[in-house]
Amino acid sequence: MQGFPFFPCHRTKIFNEVEPVDLPNCQLLKGIEVGSEDIEILPNGLAFISTGLKFPFLTSFAPDEPGQILLLDLKDGGLSPTPLRISEGFDTDSFNPHGMGLYIDEKDGTVYLFVVNHPHSNSLVEIFRFLKEENSLIHLKTVRHKLLHSVNDVVAVGPESFYATTDYYFNSIPLKTVEMAVGLRWTGVVYYSPGDVRKVVTGFYSGNGIAMSNDKKFIYAADVTAHTINVYKKNEDWSLTPVKEVDLDTLLENLSVDPATGDIWTGAHPNAFKLFMYNPEDLPGSEVFRVQNIHSDNPVITKVYANNGSVIQGSSCASVYEGKLLVGTVFHRALFCQLE
Repeated sequence: MQGFPFFPCHRTKIFNEVEPVDLPNCQLLKGIEVGSEDIEILPNGLAFISTGLKFPFLTSFAPDEPGQILLLDLKDGGLSPTPLRISEGFDTDSFNPHGMGLYIDEKDGTVYLFVVNHPHSNSLVEIFRFLKEENSLIHLKTVRHKLLHSVNDVVAVGPESFYATTDYYFNSIPLKTVEMAVGLRWTGVVYYSPGDVRKVVTGFYSGNGIAMSNDKKFIYAADVTAHTINVYKKNEDWSLTPVKEVDLDTLLENLSVDPATGDIWTGAHPNAFKLFMYNPEDLPGSEVFRVQNIHSDNPVITKVYANNGSVIQGSSCASVYEGKLLVGTVFHRALFCQLE
């Protein structure tokens, strides 16, 4: 059981119970028992899954095992993701993957995978090149910077550049607890490139998922404690201009954008207390939301799936591909659903 970090009660769903919403054609992915915190899907249907996260205040079912990146081909009909090999020289023993982002080079098709990594409680961003034929990741670079001290998620905008959300201002566990109890709004979004690192958004309670619109004109960033998706216009100098906020009334985490429709999908937590005060007799539930027409005056917010923990616990992401839905969790299993 982990210590409860005392989210500010006026903003956070502390004790809410789950109202079940079922989907008819769902199955658990095979071999995932210790989390599937983030999922990124390539246009060809290959899905990257980060697993094995160890994170402050949250439980882990394999605290002494390193994390991995798994690969699942959504076009072959199988439900058994396989671990990707990582090139020699990278410290896999301390690998602790969190949020991820993909970048595809338009000139030569090279696929870059960006992974937030917390080895020994540090905060780094690892950049890999994906080799499909070898089922492997070639480690290219480790990014560390004082502004990237508590990174949650990334969205890549170049082979070495990205936007990253920060979820805490302080590094120590006691100060993080105070930060959440008081409700400080000192986190946000950082822009990174090799020659330019700066804060581009401030004022979040706790930054979480981040994604980019299909036309690459807008950035979407989640503030988990505020329950909001924050929409920003991406400017030529990489600064971000606020456009709007959309309140989902849930503890939303990672964001993904449907490549066909532009809808935003997210995994969320209906009950903060159950998530942080883990009790196998009173499990944390899961929710999946879809946001349609977010740029309109009246976005449509739909709770697509909800479970009381009997199937999946602590949902953290939801990604779609050609009528298929993958739901990931912070420390539990992963779910596949056929939507069409």
